[in-house]
Amino acid sequence: MDSRSPSSSPPLGLRTPDAADYAALGAWVPDAETCIRWSGPKLKFPFMPEQLPQLLAEPGSHSFVMSRGPAEALGFCQFWEREAGVAHLARIILAPAARGQGLAATLCRLLMAQAAQIAGAHTFTLRVYRDNHPALAAYEGLGFVAVPEQSDERIFFMRKPPAGAAPAKA
Repeated sequence: MDSRSPSSSPPLGLRTPDAADYAALGAWVPDAETCIRWSGPKLKFPFMPEQLPQLLAEPGSHSFVMSRGPAEALGFCQFWEREAGVAHLARIILAPAARGQGLAATLCRLLMAQAAQIAGAHTFTLRVYRDNHPALAAYEGLGFVAVPEQSDERIFFMRKPPAGAAPAKA
């Protein structure tokens, strides 16, 4: 019997993905539709999980997995700097077993903290499918707002302004 209480578990954090994480990530993306909705048009399905570090590389991108210490990955995410002070959050995905537990907001908070630390970001952007209601709710709860002139009929372009700044009108 494990005598540790739930509170003795390591806290959720971000770490650099390893080969096992990319193998797990490959299993989270089971078909072409999931692939394009998660990664955009650059990553073609099927793909080899061991090639994901190269396939997901973007100029200036940083990739992370969310986990409790060195344990199995619960989520994957990236950011890259769009311009000085602005980080674009991308390729955000949770492990199927981790969905529906409110972890998307935690993953995004951790990613924004990394972008602030690494790139000095204070403003954040992302893209999300309009019909992805759980993700939309998480992003709106974090203060992201849709930018109509950069959105289209399928995808919202969203922006989170610096803390204390007036949000853009949607």
